[in-house]
Amino acid sequence: MKHFLLLFIPLLLLPLLGAQADFSQRYTITGQVMDQNGSPLIGASVLIVSSQQGTTTDVYGRFSLSTPDSCLSLLISYTGYEPHKQQNACAGQPVNVRLNTAATLSEVVVTGRSERRRAQVSSASKATGRSPGLYATSAAPPSPSSMAYQGSGDNTTSGEAYSPIQENNFKAVSRDPLSTLSIDVDRAAYSNIRRFIQRSQMPPRDAVRVEEMINYFSYNYAEPTGEHPIAVYTELSDCPWQPQHKLLHVGMRGKRIPAESLPLSNLVFLLDVSGSMGEPNKLPLLKESLKLLVNNLRPEDKVAIVVYAGSSGLVLPSTSGTNKQKILDALDELQSGGSTAGAAGIRQAYQVAREQFITGGNNRVILATDGDFNVGVSSEADLLQLIEQERNQGIFLTVLGFGEGNYQDSKMQLLADQGNGNHAYIDNLAEARKVLVQEFGGTLFTIAKDVKIQIEFNPALVQGYRLVGYENRLLANEDFNNDAKDAGELGAGHTVTALYEIIPTGAETKLLGSVDSLRFQSTETIVRPSASTNELGLVKVRYKQPTGNSSTLIDFPISGKVVDGGQSSQSFRWAAAVAEFGMLLRNSDYKGEATYEHCLQYAEAAKGSDPTGYRQEMLDLILKATSLSGAQQAGNK
Repeated sequence: MKHFLLLFIPLLLLPLLGAQADFSQRYTITGQVMDQNGSPLIGASVLIVSSQQGTTTDVYGRFSLSTPDSCLSLLISYTGYEPHKQQNACAGQPVNVRLNTAATLSEVVVTGRSERRRAQVSSASKATGRSPGLYATSAAPPSPSSMAYQGSGDNTTSGEAYSPIQENNFKAVSRDPLSTLSIDVDRAAYSNIRRFIQRSQMPPRDAVRVEEMINYFSYNYAEPTGEHPIAVYTELSDCPWQPQHKLLHVGMRGKRIPAESLPLSNLVFLLDVSGSMGEPNKLPLLKESLKLLVNNLRPEDKVAIVVYAGSSGLVLPSTSGTNKQKILDALDELQSGGSTAGAAGIRQAYQVAREQFITGGNNRVILATDGDFNVGVSSEADLLQLIEQERNQGIFLTVLGFGEGNYQDSKMQLLADQGNGNHAYIDNLAEARKVLVQEFGGTLFTIAKDVKIQIEFNPALVQGYRLVGYENRLLANEDFNNDAKDAGELGAGHTVTALYEIIPTGAETKLLGSVDSLRFQSTETIVRPSASTNELGLVKVRYKQPTGNSSTLIDFPISGKVVDGGQSSQSFRWAAAVAEFGMLLRNSDYKGEATYEHCLQYAEAAKGSDPTGYRQEMLDLILKATSLSGAQQAGNK
């Protein structure tokens, strides 16, 4: 009997053990979320209906869920689009969803705390269960085929405006031994270019600012270790698009500051709620983007909200970070409508920032707009003068650009430069997370202002040079020592990279031109005996403390040692690949032997670790631009 029981008990346990085995089994449900045009929606919410747990989509619009159920129901949503309920989503069957633009909702202009309703809430708001304040009045974004973008050359594109760029040419060291520039930490050009290419269009030539493409990516430069908040790194290797030339890589890193040690913030959100902001990728995306920032505020930080449309108004007085929900509610109430008079809003935003000024803190106006605003009764010069005055009083300006079709890049770049701030273009929620969360310190906290670089090249090793990009950041040589001359700002943890294409001394070239001999002085180059022939040059940096008025000078010799191309650092090769991509997009006169195929191969080899997926995304952009370029060339024949 005992033996029978011993045999029988395991038989009784088998169903339970089987149930336990079934419970421990996991299934993976995957898919992709896109818009009506097939472009990926980055940061879309994917929730399991039964548990309200879920994930968000990556840079390709893809998602993956691990679940004990082989099939379940999903709720997929994205700001500005109708939510989609996917019944019976099963493992092994990819869920590919295209979201439709949200139907038109009520249009409300908020001035102070009052609302003026201009239409009834549509049934769409009831269907989604969302308050009418969540979405702006919107129409479906134009399809790529309907948008009259020009592939290159024009600095205005279907209502969009870009400052013209005259590419830097080669300089002879015998005539121009010094190169002087302001640093540039703006990265708007890259995300804007991405927007064009993902919509199957080549970007306008003047939208391509190569230095902003390079600086979109972070590089593994050493941290500052001494008294200065800046470290400088240089490397010399082969130029991938011009084999007989060399490429000088100059990198700079700002000191990192732990989040808990960052200065207290006095922020004023200055938000464009005019009629032009009614599309899903404008005001709705703007609000969701700023919510990411609000959720990272500390109790000691404070935020006020000023809006402008037909008139400006204070929507939210300065509010402590302890009351995040109040700030979020104020953002939710905003709607678009009316004409735009941006100058009045800017004046009011600065007034609020002055009233709440924190000595030694981060006092900043954050302007979020498509840039399509009228200056108003005052001239643009008066507006820029106001921004400069406030900058000198310690209130900086950051500009966030949104939207397409009427995007005024040139105006926003000018305002940010004048305001000692930076300019970012937000094309999706993932970019907002990058700018306002992942790079929070670098975007909003300045550790050094008026940062200038001056390089003196050694004629013993350098016959000529060309600065790649930075055309709008060049300074006169005498500006380097002029502390009254404005320059760029470096944020906490920011990296800045500049590339110089070098023509070695003795190399045959027709790129430098020639001048006749001078009558009254010698043009012969003399190398001082004290100068080391092993130095390619000397890089000097001037910077001011965020609240200082006098600059500090630091300098670093540039080694003339050439690193073999195969041994160059990953940072060197990736920056060079990005520069090559930018020159191809611009159809640069200096692209040399560059091709999309070579650029892709070179970038793939330099990709390295890519935890954020940004580098893989650029590889995908190169691949798509290759196809677009081929189609464009075929169409021109």
